Amino acid sequence: MREDAQALDIRDVTANWVNAAVLSAQIEERIKALADLAHTPLFFGRLDHLPGVQEGQSFHIGRRHVHDAHGDPLVVDWRAPVSQPFYRASRKDPQGVELRRRFGYTGGELTAYEDEHLSDPAEEERASRLLRAEIERPRVGPMRDIVATIQPEQDEIVRGGLSGSVCVQGGPGTGKTAVGLHRVAYLLYAHRERLARTGTLVIGPNRSFLHYIEQVLPALGELEVRQATVDDLVAHVEVRGTDEPAAAVVKGDARMAQVLRRALRSHVTPPAEPLVVVRGSRRWRIPAYELEEIVAELLDRDIRYGAAREALPRRIAHAVLVRMEQAGEAPDDRVQDAVARNAAVKALVKAVWPAVDPARLVLRLLSDPAFLAEHAEGLLDADEQKAVLWAKPPRSVKSARWSAADAVLIDEAADLVERTASLGHVVLDEAQDLSPMQYRAVGRRCSTGSATVLGDLAQGTTPWATAGWAEALAHLGKPEAVVEELTAGFRVPREVIAYASRLLPHMSPGLAEVRSVRESPGSLEIVECGADALPASVVAACRAALEHEGSVGLIAADARVPVVAEALREAGLPCLSPGEETTAASRLTLVPASLAKGLEYDYVVLDEPAAVVDGEPDERTGLRRLYVALTRAVSGLTVVHAAPLPPQLG
Repeated sequence: MREDAQALDIRDVTANWVNAAVLSAQIEERIKALADLAHTPLFFGRLDHLPGVQEGQSFHIGRRHVHDAHGDPLVVDWRAPVSQPFYRASRKDPQGVELRRRFGYTGGELTAYEDEHLSDPAEEERASRLLRAEIERPRVGPMRDIVATIQPEQDEIVRGGLSGSVCVQGGPGTGKTAVGLHRVAYLLYAHRERLARTGTLVIGPNRSFLHYIEQVLPALGELEVRQATVDDLVAHVEVRGTDEPAAAVVKGDARMAQVLRRALRSHVTPPAEPLVVVRGSRRWRIPAYELEEIVAELLDRDIRYGAAREALPRRIAHAVLVRMEQAGEAPDDRVQDAVARNAAVKALVKAVWPAVDPARLVLRLLSDPAFLAEHAEGLLDADEQKAVLWAKPPRSVKSARWSAADAVLIDEAADLVERTASLGHVVLDEAQDLSPMQYRAVGRRCSTGSATVLGDLAQGTTPWATAGWAEALAHLGKPEAVVEELTAGFRVPREVIAYASRLLPHMSPGLAEVRSVRESPGSLEIVECGADALPASVVAACRAALEHEGSVGLIAADARVPVVAEALREAGLPCLSPGEETTAASRLTLVPASLAKGLEYDYVVLDEPAAVVDGEPDERTGLRRLYVALTRAVSGLTVVHAAPLPPQLG
């Protein structure tokens, strides 16, 4: 198929150089999408239908559609409707399938296959050995797709319609990130033309996470999906400062949107003087009360500040044209345009409805106590206002040390001035850590589209972490979104998730515990040592983990990372930073606890759990950070500690 695309001759089908350039670019994209991926087989399953169903046909199921030289399908795309029974058929509901076959691969070479005769009552139901082997396959390099292992409850979410938004609550190892990415791939398959026009976006918590997942969609042939963090979306100013937690919580509160709205509208000043427009020998007078009515009407319509400012001169020009017609003249659209550009009209618009720079507006709010107090009255109390005010106001927008929360406020102000462009679909991962104002920033990017929200309330590790999905979805502008819960764990061994789940009653009471389908005796080890022996014990645990196949993550409290890094250096153990790709030669990554969320490793060594808890501003956040760190392992977890373990671990 790739060779066919490369051999296309477009010289006789393009009318001009523009057409030729566009068509050449499309062919290049097609060739790029058809690239072979090392160790990634084109098919992983087969369906044999019962006679009378799909004419008793047999289909091979794979990541991509593959056809032969005659155009006949050899492999059916996993997203096609005919592939759905591969994921959902069961003995109770065979969906017309007689045989389901799974293929096993080692290094891209076919090494095994496994058959299920779904319509044979004599065959015993058993867990798929190949399915388990694929889930447990060692992880080296970035995140991979899960098209061969999608479970029925995951498939139902993946194949949901484009028009509806969905929120997926899932504990560690339930595959919520993979579900979100595969949902994007499915939607692009089912609604390609529409999403090609409107665009799609995947939003992750940080750059390390985006680097980890960046190969999943290209492996499925989808190259045009943009990936970004929330900070990328609101990058109107350079972020060089940080906020105290109390200030960040107030700045992230949804009430700030109303404060900004009041502050922006305060720039509109009702006209006090009449307007006189001179055209030729005639003077046309619009009294002040009529001008005031025009301004009041625009304010009442509640349209964007900038749009109303652009509409104001045309409304004034219309009032002048009405007087011209009453005087017997017959003005046309050209006259109205000329009046709207009249110097007197432009001067009045500038005085009544001045242009506002969003960054300058936020700068004044955070610098001027009187201005903030005026527009925060009844919304923020005195302590909250004091928390967000700068102790030493900067001189200008450029000199200000903006924080990440400030950038979100500027983005809100920018949207009040001019509407933010909306995309067709947005996937928001690790959503539990967003503030209400960050939810609003994301919601603006899908105001006319849909969203897939992914997260785990138990892993909320920011002071402003959301308390519940109903509130979060309301801030996002998607209150009607359906909330789905994934409770079956496929990544974390049962012993490890059970140990981590001891924290749930203390940090997220009422949240369902993940039920792991994988039992792995010996996957959890607790090592206690003296304080002096802690560095050596951590190094020894890393060496032991590296004796196994796959990636190794050493997770430590942020404050202890330099100490741990020095111990590794002295021991001659090289390590990577989060975001750097693991290879067969370099498999150990040193991960600050604050960056561990969303990442996974075959083996995890956790340094000093008590330090992870103590590194956060409050106990609940600390326990949630520890819960995240404990649940990054796929095959084994070793906890090394000198200080007593947090009592919540029992």
